[in-house]
Parts: sequence; structure tokens; C-alpha cells
Amino acid sequence: MNEVLPQLNELLFSSVEGVLVESVEVIDTVVRVEARTTARRATCPGCGCWSGRIHGSYLRFPRDLPTAGKFVVVSLRVRRFVCEEESCERMTFAEQVRSLTRRFGRRTERLRSTLVAVGLALAGRAGARMTDALKVPVSRNTLLRLIASLPDPATPVPRVAGVDEYTQRKGRVYGTVLVDVETRRPVDLLPDREADTLAVWLAERPGIEIVCRDRAPFFAEGATRGAPQALQVADRWHLWHNLGEAAEKCVYRQRGCLRPTPAQPEEPQEEAEPAASPWPTGHRFAERTRAKHATIHALLAAGHSKPSVARQFGMTLNTILRFSRAATAEAGRFAANHNRSAPARRQPGPLRAGSSPTPTLYPKATGSSSKPSWPIAPS
Repeated sequence: MNEVLPQLNELLFSSVEGVLVESVEVIDTVVRVEARTTARRATCPGCGCWSGRIHGSYLRFPRDLPTAGKFVVVSLRVRRFVCEEESCERMTFAEQVRSLTRRFGRRTERLRSTLVAVGLALAGRAGARMTDALKVPVSRNTLLRLIASLPDPATPVPRVAGVDEYTQRKGRVYGTVLVDVETRRPVDLLPDREADTLAVWLAERPGIEIVCRDRAPFFAEGATRGAPQALQVADRWHLWHNLGEAAEKCVYRQRGCLRPTPAQPEEPQEEAEPAASPWPTGHRFAERTRAKHATIHALLAAGHSKPSVARQFGMTLNTILRFSRAATAEAGRFAANHNRSAPARRQPGPLRAGSSPTPTLYPKATGSSSKPSWPIAPS
């Protein structure tokens, strides 16, 4: 086993200096690697002074990349050193192994970089499913936290800076957004849209040659004070907007020269074809209904009243009214069928004091088919 340990050390920690593998143990699906640090001195993170005085040691258990489909946990023994600098606030400090661990880290740096790459490529939920397949399972929130902890990428000073405002609360809180016009990427966000804030930001970046802005006076003042060497131009949207306003004013001034639009001749409207009768030709009911409709209209035209026509035909007054309003017999019958297919729903009103429900509603309410026996109210 002792002959294999140097090879394991070269295999597992080839890019890490100051770590020695002491043993490797496989327990079910977990590979546990016991290692320790070998550096004689360490640097104090407070004052930066070297110290070789050992105070004690303790174990750390950072997770590492899997091997052969098994989880890997490193049992790393690190030491605490005594800071010998009298002016330093720290009494003791723990040594950190470069390229392997970091302060309060629970994963090795190579595992952390792998998870960050997965998170940047697949984001939260999909990235969490991928980590399960890679045998380094973490939650989606962990991936998002790792991405959020990344330092902001260094952005070069733009040659052409675009300045505009954005709103945090419409009508109340506004800020300033600065964009690299050539790459079309945002560069920075300022908390307000004051001229002083913009002037300070531009003064810290002397490489700006062109400032692309709108017509706001505070942006003009800030660009003049912060980047006097830069050329100030209007952006594309405001150029088109200004051109549209100028064209509109020009047309408004010259509207007297415009000739009135000649009147267009009205096109003759085509008469709508009468709707086809839903009844077949020669049907006895259809012929009887048409004859009854014609007779009713003839009697009404002769001066007969609607109640008298209703008594003469033995119909209700509503039926006579429907036939009198319909231009054709089909229209009268359609109105009757339409009203019958969608009956009006009556809402039961409140009962009067001392009254009882209608007996005909009892079977519907209870689901019973028998007639109820109602008690006789005393007189």
C-alpha cells in the first residue's frame, strides 16, 4: 500500500502543492481519501506575515470530483498557526491549501468550478438534474448561489458610451444606465440621474470618445463636466423622433396647400337575399302557418284589434303579437322556438309570513316522486 500512495498522490493532487495522501478507503459508494498538509509555514490572512509556530490541527471534509462513479470525500488535516506579529489582531489562523480549498469551503476548487460551469450552462433545475447524473448532486439553489458569488467580469472602458434613464418606481425613482454602444452591452447602473453622479463616472474613465445621449439637460451637463473631450451625439431613436416631430410641424404649417380629397362615389348596396325557408316545399304545417300569418296581417290591416283576432283564431295574445311583428311566417316560428329553447330562469322570492312552500316544488327539492301530505293550518 505504501508503494501505491505516491502514485495516488500524483493522480489525485497533481496540481496541488503541500498535500500528502496517507490512505484511501472505499465504503460502499463513497471513496474517502485521508490526506494532510506538509507546508512548514503559512501566511497570516490578517497581516500577511509568515509563521511556523503550530497551534493545533483539525479535520476538514471537502467533497471532490467523483471517481469510477463513486462519491469522493477528502479527509484533510490542516493546522492552525500562531501569528507572531504583535500588531496583528489575529492570534491564530488556519492554513489554506491553494487550488484545493478556500475559507469556509465545503467543496474542492475543481468541484466548485465544475458546478459553476454546469450552472452557467443549464441554470437551476436542469443543472440540478445534470449534477445527479455526474454524481455530484446539489440543489438548484446551490447552483444559483455559486453563480451569484462569481465576481463581476472586468468590463473595458467603452469608446462610445450610451447614456439613458431607467425607472425603479415609475414617476418616482429613476436611475441612469450606461451601455457600450459598439457591443450593445450594459456597462453600469447609477442610482440616480443627477449630473454630478454621471460626471464622476465619466471622469473616472477618460477613454470615452463619444457620448450618445438624449436631450435631457442633466445628461448634457454631466457629459460636459465629466468628459469634456468627448463628442456628444443624439442616439438613433431620438434622431428619428426629432425627424418625425419636424416633419409633423412642416405638414401642419403647409396643410392649407393640401387639396381636399375628392368624394368617392357610393357603391350600390346589394340587397340581401332572403333567407332560405327552413321548411320543405309543400309541407302541410308550413303552408298552414304561412296562410295563418297572411290572414292575421290582413285582418290587422283591415282595422281589427289584436284581441279580436286572437279570439277569432283561438290563439293567445302573445302569439298574435309575435305573428304581427314578424315579416314572414318563418321569422315568427323561429322567434317562438328560440324563446322556448332558452327559458328564463325564475329565482324563488322570499316567502311571506305564515305562508308555506308550493307543494309542486317538494318532489324536485327532495328527489322524491310521492306527493307530500301538507298539514292543515289551523283557522
